[in-house]
Amino acid sequence: MSLKNSHYFKLSIFLLLTVLFNYSCAPSSKVFALNDSLEVKSKLLYEENFDVALDDWQVEQMDGGSTILKDSKLEIDDVAGCTIWYKKELSGPIMIEYDTYIIDEGGANDRVSDMNCFWMAIDVESPENLFENSASRQGKFSNYDSLRLYYMGVGGHDNSKTRFRRYVGNGERPLLEEHDFTKNKYLLEANKNYHIRIIAYNNVIQYYRNGVKMINLYDDNPYTSGHFGFRTVNNHMTIDNFKVYRLKQ
Repeated sequence: MSLKNSHYFKLSIFLLLTVLFNYSCAPSSKVFALNDSLEVKSKLLYEENFDVALDDWQVEQMDGGSTILKDSKLEIDDVAGCTIWYKKELSGPIMIEYDTYIIDEGGANDRVSDMNCFWMAIDVESPENLFENSASRQGKFSNYDSLRLYYMGVGGHDNSKTRFRRYVGNGERPLLEEHDFTKNKYLLEANKNYHIRIIAYNNVIQYYRNGVKMINLYDDNPYTSGHFGFRTVNNHMTIDNFKVYRLKQ
């Protein structure tokens, strides 16, 4: 091979490797099938790895509990009730993902129960500002009855029930029979990683745990904007890798 040809060969290899590297590093859009006739693409909007501070979160917690950052995770050690709101208001269509881990190592609050969450939450008394009444709620569960939101309670009632509810904003929290689960496969295991995925795509409301679709609701009057919040009571757990995606066809 001549010196000139060798130069062109090396240059071609360099350009090829550059293209491959840039392609591999480029953000890709995941495609999800929400049902047999609907596929959507996702684009990352927000991400929280709990490495630095809780500036983007509003903690409402009853006395005796703690919410801290530890080992690059959000750690909740709760006695009587806790909600941790993401301060950014979200509007659909969106997907929310995060990882949770229920700790059972003999601690005072190491109770395997209540891996819960709210989403699309609005305070009808203060629709422009969910946090106007934050101090009065203080993490007590019944103080959230007047909000308008979706609620998923996994492993509630001492890990005997898993329930999905659609709060209407006037204290009513209707529970449909098909959203009231008691079988073990819908409950919690101690010291196990759970990956949660929540879909709010127009009328399609879904909740997945470790890839298993637990809730699949077609809402005729969907909640399309509001706040997301982690929720628990008398529980010790960690949360990590929180992400919010925009969804579109």
